This record gives sequence, C-alpha cells and structure tokens, in this order.
Amino acid sequence: MSNTPAYQALTQTYARLHRYEHLGSLASWDNSVMMPPKGNEARAAALAELDVLMHGIKTDPAIKARLDAAEQEDLGEFERANLREMRRRWASANLLPAELVEAKTHAVARCEHAWRSQRPANDWAGFLPNLREVLRLAREEGRFLAEASGKSPYDALMDNYEPGMSSAEIERIFGDVKSWLPGLIRQVRERQAGETVIRPVGPFPVECQRELGLAVMQLLKFDFDGGRLDVSAHPFCGGSPEDVRITTRYRDDDFVQSLMGIVHETGHARYEQGLPRDWLGQPVGVARSMGIHESQSLSFEMQLGCSPAFLSLIAPLVRRHLGDQPAFTADNLGRLLTRVEPGYIRVEADELCYPLHVILRFEIERALVDGEIEADDIPALWDEKMRDYLGLDTRGNYRDGCMQDVHWGHGLVGYFPSYTLGAMYAAQYFATIRRGVPDLDARIAAGDLAPVFDWLDAHIWSQASRHGTDELVRRATGEALNPAHFRAHLEARYLS
Repeated sequence: MSNTPAYQALTQTYARLHRYEHLGSLASWDNSVMMPPKGNEARAAALAELDVLMHGIKTDPAIKARLDAAEQEDLGEFERANLREMRRRWASANLLPAELVEAKTHAVARCEHAWRSQRPANDWAGFLPNLREVLRLAREEGRFLAEASGKSPYDALMDNYEPGMSSAEIERIFGDVKSWLPGLIRQVRERQAGETVIRPVGPFPVECQRELGLAVMQLLKFDFDGGRLDVSAHPFCGGSPEDVRITTRYRDDDFVQSLMGIVHETGHARYEQGLPRDWLGQPVGVARSMGIHESQSLSFEMQLGCSPAFLSLIAPLVRRHLGDQPAFTADNLGRLLTRVEPGYIRVEADELCYPLHVILRFEIERALVDGEIEADDIPALWDEKMRDYLGLDTRGNYRDGCMQDVHWGHGLVGYFPSYTLGAMYAAQYFATIRRGVPDLDARIAAGDLAPVFDWLDAHIWSQASRHGTDELVRRATGEALNPAHFRAHLEARYLS
C-alpha cells in the first residue's frame, strides 16, 4: 500500500488528462493537414466538447484537497517538482469558467479555418470579425487570470507560454536589441553588397524536396517510428511525445524554405521525442516553456543548420536530391542562408531581421490586450512599425502583413516573445557547448553530431519541467538568460 495516496491519485488524474490531450492534439493536427473543409464545424464542436471535459477534470474540487494532502506526504525531489507543476496547472484552470473555454475553442476554430482562404485572398475585411471575437475572448481570459495572479492581463496570458517571465523584462531585453540590431543590419548589408551569391535554379519538384527533407531529418536523428512529416499552410510541430507530427510547406521555386522549415520543426520534435519516458503523462514531464521549445528548434535551424560545418555535411544531399548546380556548394549555401535582406514574411526572415518581426508583434499584441488599440487598428500600426523597423511598405498588403501568422487567429496571444527568447537561449547553449568541445565544427563537418545532441539531451530534454526556466538554464550553462551571447553569436557569424 502506497504511503502517498493523495499524490498517487493525482498522478492518475494527470495521466488521464494526458491521454485526452493526446487525442485533442491529433485531432488538431488533422484539422490543419488532412480534414476536408466541410468537417470544420463538426471538428470545432468535438474539440470544444473535449476541452470542456478536460476543464471539468482539471477543476474538480477533489484535486485541491489532494494537492493539500500531498504536500504533507513523504515525497522525493522529483515528486515535489511534479506536485509544483500540478498546482500551477490547477490554479490556472480554476481561474477560467467552462463557458469561456468552450467559446474560445469555437471562435479559434472558425477564425483559423477561415484564415486559410482569407489570407491568400488578402481579405482583411472578411478576417476581421472572427479576429475581433478571438481577441475579445483573449482579453476576457487575461482579465480572469490577472485578477487572481496580480499580474497585468498581458503578463497573465504570456505566463501560459513563459512561466515567470514579465512583459517589463521582455521590454527591457527587446529595448536593448532595438538599440544595436538596426545598426548591425546596416553594417552587414553593406558588407554583403560586394558578395557574389549564386541563386539556385528551379523548379524543384516537391517530391524531390520531400526526399531531401526526410534525408536531413534522418541525419538529425528524428525517430520515424514515433512521428511523421506532412504538409500544412503554416509549418508546425504537433501531436504528442509518443507520436510527433511535423509539417512544412513547399514552393517549386524555392527549396530553402521547406528544408529549413523541416530542420526547425525537427528541433521541436527531437525535444518532444527526448522527454523522459518515465515521466510521460505527468506535468513535470512536459517541455518547460515555449521559449525553451523554440530554443530547440533554433538550436537546430540557426546554430547548427546554418553553420558552415553542417552545410558542408548536407551539400552532397542537396545535390543528390535536387541535381548538381553551382549554387549547391557548401560555401554558396552558406551565403544564401546568411543573406540579410529585410522582407515581409516572418518565417522567411533572415536571422538578423527576425527579432524585429517578433518585437513588432509583441508591441502590437500587448497594446491589444491592454485595450490601447482595437483589432481594427492593427493594419495601420503594423504598417508604421514595418516601415520604422525594416524600411518596408505593407500598406494594403494584408496577406504578407498582419494576416501572415496564424497565432492571433488561433488565440495564441502572448506567444511571440518566445521566438526571440528561444534564439537567445540557443546562442547561450552553443557558447557553452563550444567551451566544452573546442573542435565542435570539425566534428559536425565529419558527420558527428553527438556533441550537440548529447548536450541537449543531458541538460534540456531529459530535464523536462523538473526545474523552473531560470534554474534549468543556469544548471545547463552556468547562468540565467544572458542576451549578450546572442549578440556575440550574430557579430561572429556575420562580421568575422
């Protein structure tokens, strides 16, 4: 007989929730990848029903009594960490009424489904009514969470993705980035003006691109027995740790977009596949935060994938699957992937311009939640910030402007800062790895990626949510987040 009955009962409850979440994630993946258009309303109703069912389990009054009782039981360090994460989940769920959870699920499904056709049509007027409703519910959610936590509504929403992080800290970090990044972009562009870059000559058949992507996934040790690659309107990683689903999108005139999208999503997938199997189904066994999740995708895409050593490794794969042409030398691929050219699309942005895309979205979504602006004001503010930050004119171009991302329509308000936080964490990881493995680049070029994967597994994947974010990063690198590593990485890559 266990001497921790309350704790054991809690683990059973959260294992049950994990199974429901597994089904919900696969239904959501199917919604974006396989589902015929006429299935949307029924799928939205089914997912809303599932969300309400899970909400009922999460808010069962018996959980509170068991959490309190478990605090008095004889638990080890791991169990204490799990109990901490259980209490955090319970507190968050109990702040939201079931009616709001159900309404948000319906609104998000309608908005995201319509966005798929409205974005290509540049139909901001058609998109706006659905977006207004999603943002109204996000504000309502933020108010509920803020009243109990004492945080601002935006900070309370951001806590869903970055526990413990505040918008004041994000503003400080981003303010520093804005002070030096535009100057670095100008300096790099002047330097690159004299470079010769050979553009690949297409078309590149989709099936050939797919086979190339699968070959690179294999090189990156993706477990194909525990996941798969598909196509969606917006690349993402979904599913569950036991069944990871990643997607990309293809253009026959540009193979780089799909390839690097696959490398990026494989980073997410390896994190999920690397989470400790003994902890699956428990709150302590999930990814720590979205910033830490993005640090994995950006470790793969930017730190590893765009490095000269890795490009020398995959250049033969590119030639094998897409044909031999002068653009496919490792050196030229490196120039292609590090070309700095301000553009409209965030997911196609180069490494230097990308943070400005994120800062723009952070500033807009915070103003939306705080009630300083309304959804109707987004295009004008977007146009102003794109001109100021990237020197681009997006007036009237909603498709490549404020409609390009699925996040707001999907209710993911407060998510965007995670992308640049992830880039900063990734730079800090690799600074640490390089200190321990001075010949890292030579080993990567020789096909030995173990130093990277072993370090990430030991310090990030296997730790899941055992520690808070700051403690996790401090244990891994010797210090909490230090954005100076990100600046040093960019200056070394683009100016050395």
